[in-house]
Amino acid sequence: MRHSIAVATNDKIFESEARSLAMSLGLVFLSLNVPIKFVTQYDYLILKTQDGIAIAKTGKGAPKPVCVDFTSGAADHRRRFGGGKGQDIAKAVGLNKRPGLSVLDATAGLGRDAFVLACLGCSVSLCERVNFVRAMLEDGLYRGTFYHEVADIVANMHLLDTDIKGVDSGSQFDVVYLDPMYPHMDKSSAAAKKEMAFFRDLVGQDLDADALLPHALRLAQYRVVVKRPKGAPFLNHAKPTYQLEGKSGRFDIYVLKSLDSLHAVR
Repeated sequence: MRHSIAVATNDKIFESEARSLAMSLGLVFLSLNVPIKFVTQYDYLILKTQDGIAIAKTGKGAPKPVCVDFTSGAADHRRRFGGGKGQDIAKAVGLNKRPGLSVLDATAGLGRDAFVLACLGCSVSLCERVNFVRAMLEDGLYRGTFYHEVADIVANMHLLDTDIKGVDSGSQFDVVYLDPMYPHMDKSSAAAKKEMAFFRDLVGQDLDADALLPHALRLAQYRVVVKRPKGAPFLNHAKPTYQLEGKSGRFDIYVLKSLDSLHAVR
């Protein structure tokens, strides 16, 4: 099902910026003069507000709008209390073997995992092919530069202007990280995060997810890490070198070269 979406603002100060954003995304601009719950002509609105760019579901009972925010909420909590290099994602990319890795997050989304890796000292390049999600991510990174707690972290997060297929074949990253959108599973419906519900509703599945792996293997120097739900098939039907199992999912690791070998020392 295709959902209707527009760019909107209820603040005259941001109307010019909102119009420019709508034009860049190829969407209609809507000057909002009623509460979101009363908007009926669009299913979703991309809001331009003083707090940044957010995605909001319209209609009665709609949840709070979602934006990319690295300064508070879940991202801030994970930065301070997430477990450092003991986290599964840190082990999966190989930070237990070598610090300061360069990582390409080729399915960046709202940037949550990329932010965790940047917190742990990685230099992270991000790809996001959905235009309005990319705009939200760019906005969140920009706003993060004004907060001293995370300014140095977001400075290590570099948003690319292409998807993984457009990354120069001469580029090399220590690790390429993939977390493609996977079909919603009933077992996790009660705990599904609202931003993931937005993604599934608006973006849909990554139907070409299998095609991501060959590109990742081409760009990675040491390993490719694929985040998968439990029970999900291997990406591109390729068996990984090994796996790390978590409570709700797993990491499939494709090792190309050992990070702790003599050849890996810089």
